[in-house]
Amino acid sequence: MSTESILNKQSMAFLESYLNNASPTGYESSGQKIWMEYLKPYVDTFITDTYGTAVGVINPEAPFKVVIEGHADEISWYVNYITEDGLIYVIRNGGSDHQIAPSKRVNIHTKNGIVKGVFGWPAIHTRGRGKEEAATQHNIFIDCGCSTKEEVEKLGIHVGCVITYPDEFIVLNENKFVCRAIDNRMGGFMIAEVARLLHENKIKLPFGLYITNAVQEEVGLRGAEMITQTIKPNVAIITDVCHDSTTPMIDKKIEGETKIGKGPVITYAPAVQNNLRDLIITTAEEKEIPFQRLASSRVTGTDTDAFAYSNGGVASALISLPLRYMHTTVEMVHKEDVENVIKLIYETVIKIENNETFSYFK
Repeated sequence: MSTESILNKQSMAFLESYLNNASPTGYESSGQKIWMEYLKPYVDTFITDTYGTAVGVINPEAPFKVVIEGHADEISWYVNYITEDGLIYVIRNGGSDHQIAPSKRVNIHTKNGIVKGVFGWPAIHTRGRGKEEAATQHNIFIDCGCSTKEEVEKLGIHVGCVITYPDEFIVLNENKFVCRAIDNRMGGFMIAEVARLLHENKIKLPFGLYITNAVQEEVGLRGAEMITQTIKPNVAIITDVCHDSTTPMIDKKIEGETKIGKGPVITYAPAVQNNLRDLIITTAEEKEIPFQRLASSRVTGTDTDAFAYSNGGVASALISLPLRYMHTTVEMVHKEDVENVIKLIYETVIKIENNETFSYFK
């Protein structure tokens, strides 16, 4: 399977609509519906749970269960306090970055629909007297064009309304995908493409495959924690993003060295089962898929940790997509890396043997 054949027009149309749709942590269902509609022709059935995780299942009757997983949620803000002057102060929903907020446009999600607003910021002319105050979570605020608290409330805005950025998908220099929420709806996209390729290439798997799009990763891997108890998998391959550490102001001695365009990133960490990781590396080498390596000290910080330590221990591994500018509205990945992550997961799934324990003690 050549990488040239992986992404088609239908794939790209799905990717664009899926990324552009807002799916903040705790409110992922609209994005999940888009994802499930795309996946429907390629799976036998779906599982959904109370908090909105969606799973497309191939061979649901099979006793041996393999998960491929990404997470569906994006970082956002909550309305936390509305002043008498009609300004809105916020708290984080996930790891939202206060430094990028000033002068950003926002969508405030209400029961009446989206209300537009902006993160205001004092003009440069007024900031030059003494030491400038930096943007923090406590001094950024949203202006939605109202002069009183009552006006804000008439728009349907109240404490607890979730706030996202409207920034949409673009392609730079023909092969760089840029959008907010690539972390990690690109993961959901890539596992959906694996399902499509298995279907189109008429691959018959001897086990059950659970294509899992988990909610609430950005607040502590919570969706994965829940769904792994439902699925009770034997094996889990997780895909998320990791940092391109070659852009300015990043210390490679701390973050390691990984770069967009250089291939999928395979992680070494306590939560990563060594024999499963070795199978992934062997697959990459055999299929001539470029890859990079990354070490994580105690935790991977991804849903890998939730799957690995569930149900008495699940053989788990992490294949990451290198990304520039994480948790901004201009997250950037390389098209070839996207294709190669899809290819590596696809080829690894095909190589997994039914009832393989990955035991160290055979």
